[in-house]
Amino acid sequence: MINIKKYAAIDIGSNAMRLLVSNIVEQEGKEAQFNKSSLVRVPIRLGQDAFTVGEITEENIERMIDAMKAYKLLMKVHKVEKYRACATSAMREAYNGNEVADIIENETGIKIEIIDGKKEAAIIASSDLHHLLKEEKTYLYVDVGGGSTEFSLFSGGKIIVSKSFKNGTVRLLNNMVNDIVWHEIEKWIKTIVEPYESVTLIGSGGNINKLFKLSGKQQEKPLSYFYINSQYQMLNSLTYEQRIAELGLNPDRADVIIYATRIYLNAMKWSGARHIYVPKIGLSDGIVKAMYHGKI
Repeated sequence: MINIKKYAAIDIGSNAMRLLVSNIVEQEGKEAQFNKSSLVRVPIRLGQDAFTVGEITEENIERMIDAMKAYKLLMKVHKVEKYRACATSAMREAYNGNEVADIIENETGIKIEIIDGKKEAAIIASSDLHHLLKEEKTYLYVDVGGGSTEFSLFSGGKIIVSKSFKNGTVRLLNNMVNDIVWHEIEKWIKTIVEPYESVTLIGSGGNINKLFKLSGKQQEKPLSYFYINSQYQMLNSLTYEQRIAELGLNPDRADVIIYATRIYLNAMKWSGARHIYVPKIGLSDGIVKAMYHGKI
């Protein structure tokens, strides 16, 4: 006998907004299964507002309201019984972020929780990674967003430490990350991995998912440092228009993917990792699982 629950997560990021609808399959004596039912992504680049002018513009507030109304209808059609909406760095750094959240709640009935970097990292880390994590190995989990990058170190099958840095693709696109931030990340990574013999990366985010798709590899196979580096060189050699026309990238992906690749490449270099696994999980998956397990 099985029982199926429908949960949803809304992830309001710096580069896009996502609605994930998940089927949670419960079976007595077995671990719950989380299966993606629907994923809808809307490319509203809130980070362009928040990181450059410090506020979410009227135009994007209207777009957010329309997206949230659509998400609410989709959740109704899917018969979602429980959901959570979380906003990350763009909303928390815009001076009108809380005001925008109130406007959206009044217009749509959807309450948005603006979470800090530490909570974001913790939610992402609660994603179902046990099928990848081998107790005898050490992993650095890297989630690259538009406004920030979250790092979590796992060893012995458990999370050891997490940290969020203000180094994301939209910030890099707008030349808003200085060398000091890069040096801080390098120092932090080298310090936390120093006690361990070897480290493997786990990457999440839309850009690494796209790089993985371009590789044509099977899901459980990792990407090598050599592959990531060669892709970085290739992407740099193409114009923005060529990345769209020749690689089939979305316009809102074609400009930021280079910066994301640079972050993953540096994380591999500084941790000494030679491979990166890409399990296609992120904040929205973490929100669903954290809701189910009563962690948020």
